[in-house]
Amino acid sequence: MSAIRVAIAGSTGSIGTQALDVLAAEPGSFELVAIGATGRQPEVLIEQARTYRPAIVAVSDESAAAAIIDALPGVDVRVGPEAMPSLAADADVVVNGVVGFAGLSVTLATLAAGRRLALANKESLIAGGPVVQQVRRTPGAELVPVDSEHGAIHQCLRATDNRERVARLVLTASGGPFRGRSSAELANVTVADALAHPTWSMGPKITVDSSTLMNKGLEVIEAYELFGTPAGEAGYGIGFDEIDVVVHPQSIVHSMVEFTDASTIAQLSVPDMRLPIGYALAWPDRITTPFGRIDWSQLGRLDFEAPDHTTFPCLGLAYEAGRIGGTAPAWLNAANEIAVAAFLDGRIAWGDISRVISATLELHDGAGANDAADIIAADTEARRLATSCLIAFAPPVGAPL
Repeated sequence: MSAIRVAIAGSTGSIGTQALDVLAAEPGSFELVAIGATGRQPEVLIEQARTYRPAIVAVSDESAAAAIIDALPGVDVRVGPEAMPSLAADADVVVNGVVGFAGLSVTLATLAAGRRLALANKESLIAGGPVVQQVRRTPGAELVPVDSEHGAIHQCLRATDNRERVARLVLTASGGPFRGRSSAELANVTVADALAHPTWSMGPKITVDSSTLMNKGLEVIEAYELFGTPAGEAGYGIGFDEIDVVVHPQSIVHSMVEFTDASTIAQLSVPDMRLPIGYALAWPDRITTPFGRIDWSQLGRLDFEAPDHTTFPCLGLAYEAGRIGGTAPAWLNAANEIAVAAFLDGRIAWGDISRVISATLELHDGAGANDAADIIAADTEARRLATSCLIAFAPPVGAPL
């Protein structure tokens, strides 16, 4: 069997670097043909290119391209906003590890090219769901989720050939660094507090999302798009009422599927993102490297509890936006990105993240989404309004004026 040709968009980020770990652990199984990044870490991208020798390197930030081109003679260095989406034409599978809404173009290009998309960029599916579903029907296109929860559900669903026998999806949440604390106790938490995740090592934006439970809210919408009614023949007829969230602090059970006879199948492993990355790369096969192997004699206990919607309102806001549909999830995602960036910059308090999102959603214009232009317009408008909403909450309590 010939090696699977792999392109990694967002190669210098957390998902990208771990994808490279998987390729290095599975020599002969994969061929890295292309990598891409913004170029804001040129030295990292250059080192990756020299180490792994892909034929193509994409750089989306044109101002960073010159130094990279000079450092990589003989390499096809593609530059500009279409550089990373162009990688799909040269690969069998594209890992989309681009952070935020910017990953939408990679998602659309990969599926439109009839390639397998190993999707770590949940925002593009959440914000662009209606448009993504259109190109998902392209002959040859496959969408395999990379994150631990949806990768777990993808594996559990292999237990049945009858789509009508799937009753419920259960997403697990670690609870983040603030599990069990009240709103009053969280009034003055710092950025460092929010970034101290107890079980996962992730980038700052997704780690803050985990602290607010917005990460889980976005995953609820993503699960609906991946496995629910919008997915059509690729889905299981699941609605938002059949997607639950349960807090599981050990992060060993990554998610579960309940069937109509009440049997529940779960996927378990030690937290290690290389496992779902490897699963998506090798699908429908599996890699041979045992990332996340459990020592059952040392496991101890598995705990589960209901999420605290009062202290963590972002989860409810995501369900609300998902049920509204249309461009509401795009507005939710855009407002969250604006609010999280403001928190990381020290311009608003942690508790204001949900308030900015809620205030922005109240202004939603009810528009639908027929194409990528509609999604981009919705994202732009929501960011504008969310930025205006920031004024009501800045500076955070205790911050110098």
